[in-house]
Amino acid sequence: MTSAFQIHRSDNVATLLDDAQDRVTLRGESAGEVVLREPVKLGHKVALADIPAGAAVIKFGIPIGTAKAAIPRGAWVHLHNIESGFDERSGSFDVATGVGKDMSYE
Repeated sequence: MTSAFQIHRSDNVATLLDDAQDRVTLRGESAGEVVLREPVKLGHKVALADIPAGAAVIKFGIPIGTAKAAIPRGAWVHLHNIESGFDERSGSFDVATGVGKDMSYE
């Protein structure tokens, strides 16, 4: 079974250590498993608890962003459902690649 790593005990997300389809085993600060609501790719985050709309998304023990809408436990957590606390342009990034849509790379 694929694993996800919770870095800090207060984190409400964990990072996948490989692509996963249906469930992940938690490592790090938590034990147990999380049933996924959708496939999640290596390096992406999964919600460890229900995160209400407007609530902080916590990784490394610090808020990294804010939930744009309610995020249920087991959901993929990424640019489509959070607003970054580090980059005001996060809403213009491509969800799949993370590339800024407001810049030309030609």
